[in-house]
Amino acid sequence: MKNKFLFGISLGLVAFLPACKKDNYKPPSSTLTGQVVYQGQPLGVRSNGVQLELWQSGFQLFSKIPVYVSQDGKFSASLFDGDYKLTRLKGNGPWVDNTDTISVHVSGTTTVDVPVQPYFVIKTQTFQKSGSAVTATVKVDKVVSSATIERVSFYIGGTTLVDANFKDGFDDKTGTALADLSQNINLSITPSAALVAKGYVYCRVGVKTSGVAEMAYSPVQKIALQ
Repeated sequence: MKNKFLFGISLGLVAFLPACKKDNYKPPSSTLTGQVVYQGQPLGVRSNGVQLELWQSGFQLFSKIPVYVSQDGKFSASLFDGDYKLTRLKGNGPWVDNTDTISVHVSGTTTVDVPVQPYFVIKTQTFQKSGSAVTATVKVDKVVSSATIERVSFYIGGTTLVDANFKDGFDDKTGTALADLSQNINLSITPSAALVAKGYVYCRVGVKTSGVAEMAYSPVQKIALQ
């Protein structure tokens, strides 16, 4: 009976050791950073609205690693050293679809730019306090000749996270107001009492292309109200 008991313990240890070895794998220690760019400049997007994908072959499980792009066009991922394929998802971004893969060798801290061709871009933007309102003067450039503009939107908020989903006020221009893009587009918002009490707002403008879900955005800018 004693021998059977010891034999059972031995089997349990044999089964336990591989599990311990598997659970003790070191976490990824390298970092891939980058940004989506147009003409060498980062393109603003909706926070966590745009996703890239990383793929690595050579392992039993060949699955995607989602990489979300922040509102300033930048992204970051913790990875193991190795060779990866970085892809832009079809229909996921305010730019022309490009599903070509980008080969990336990750070793330590690695940086890569992801080029895109937006349909429209915010070329210039000026924000200022005007009386009780905050105004935006915007110039939009068409990049893709066949694209149709749907709207230009001005957003304000109480934090640096500002877009179509995170806002405390907005103003849109559509239709005939966008007929001549060689002219400046003027937008205006009266901040709420709560924002006025804070003494400042964060401003941002975006341009939406017809038939495209995501917007291209300007950088966020802080404007004093007092």
